Amino acid sequence: MWHPDKYLEQMYRNTLPKYQFQAKNELEWRQWRDGLREQFIADLGGFPDKPAPLDVKVIEESACDGFVRQRFEMTTYSGLVMPAYILVPSGSEEHAPNRRPAVVACHGHGYGSKEIVGLEPDGVTASIQPGYQKNFAVELVRRGFIVIVPELLGFGDRRQKAEFEQQAVHSCHSVSTFLLQMGHTMSGHRVYETMRAIDCLQERPDVDPNRIGIMGISGGGLVASFTAALDDRVRAAVVSGYVNTFKDSILSIHHCIDNYIPGLNRHAEMPDIVSLIAPRPLLIEAGRDDTIFPVAAVIGAYERIREAYRLLGAEIALELDIFDGDHQISGKKAYDLLAQWLA
Repeated sequence: MWHPDKYLEQMYRNTLPKYQFQAKNELEWRQWRDGLREQFIADLGGFPDKPAPLDVKVIEESACDGFVRQRFEMTTYSGLVMPAYILVPSGSEEHAPNRRPAVVACHGHGYGSKEIVGLEPDGVTASIQPGYQKNFAVELVRRGFIVIVPELLGFGDRRQKAEFEQQAVHSCHSVSTFLLQMGHTMSGHRVYETMRAIDCLQERPDVDPNRIGIMGISGGGLVASFTAALDDRVRAAVVSGYVNTFKDSILSIHHCIDNYIPGLNRHAEMPDIVSLIAPRPLLIEAGRDDTIFPVAAVIGAYERIREAYRLLGAEIALELDIFDGDHQISGKKAYDLLAQWLA
């Protein structure tokens, strides 16, 4: 009788998001979009008024099967440096001055950017059995995309020093709680740093700045969807193993603390946030047996997102791929659709 379940359920029911999508025409849609974007950035902890110089420095370069892999570092926030990989199809120089489409690849929980570029945690050994992320950055470069792979904050070489030395899997908890106490969020930092990766792509002479997409899985799906929602430079998005409702996923099932954004549900549910991507192309991937982002709620979220696409006459740009499998990348439709959308 003293369990708080009913109290929490009632709190959710009584919280009507201020920016729940209800637009009836394009003018109302624009007002909704602009208002929610401003509020969402504030909920994420805000972004710097003036970007720091990128100061890109190449660290290493390797010739791979069909592509060149570079590792470099760049400044995101003043005083914060992010390593990343850039994968470039072999022979790209032969096509100069033609520019290629590019994709930002956002990894999920694991050992960081190395996990999706075909490397083991040591950064040297080639991975033999790709995990749930299936080396999707490599799959993208082999289809002709230039691919940038940011090392998301708290993973891989961006764990806090003590946790890195202790070989902890990640630093999500320690970094997230510190940022929350300072009025910021892990999600906000990861999204802003991904926007800086787009800045980096747009400065490259081999990238077409008007043909940039994004793809992410799980926690990287959060980053991909939130970045696409806020940054119109993202012309197409693939989000795998993430799109759902907050109520049916992170508020009902145990998730990493990096998912939580104080007060966000007072302003929007997840389908409202993802609807900010409209009318740009979006594919939602979902495993039928995903236990942390239940497929029934994926379908419900998709139907709500479709309302925004329908209003804008862009329903054809929204796709849902429910595949047999659990929490993992599919790619059955994703790679071909990105090639079509960014052609």
